Amino acid sequence: MTAEEKITLRLPAKSDYLDLIRLTLYGVATKIGFSYEEIEDMKVAVSEACNNAVLYAYADRPASDPHGDMEVSFVRTNDSLSIVVKDEGESFDAASVAQRSEPLHGKSINDIQAGGLGLYLMQALMDEVEVRSEKGTEVVLTKRLVKSGEMA
Repeated sequence: MTAEEKITLRLPAKSDYLDLIRLTLYGVATKIGFSYEEIEDMKVAVSEACNNAVLYAYADRPASDPHGDMEVSFVRTNDSLSIVVKDEGESFDAASVAQRSEPLHGKSINDIQAGGLGLYLMQALMDEVEVRSEKGTEVVLTKRLVKSGEMA
């Protein structure tokens, strides 16, 4: 195997395509050797990242043409899988969003702001989460492959 392999999908930023992204993730992650539980965690995290692109990236576009595109790349290295979700819409500052969000400890689910769990959930489910916001937004979700017998 080469040092890095990459598969890229370019799709309209519409929720109709989330199943295709999850199916592709499942196929790629299974071939690499991730467990069912790890794949399910990755599917939730990538769904959150894609939902952000679907809901927020192109919110300022006219109603006649509301959807831009999103690009989802699956980047395999020898010991990890990174899923890169990129859009060319409205950027946001992930650091300020994280800073503004209140701690979740001790709150009931009813007290948590709608849409406020996405970044938290991605960070909880993945080994690394990186958000870049220059032109559009790019979210890089990385899960390391733990070989059988290694400590997590």
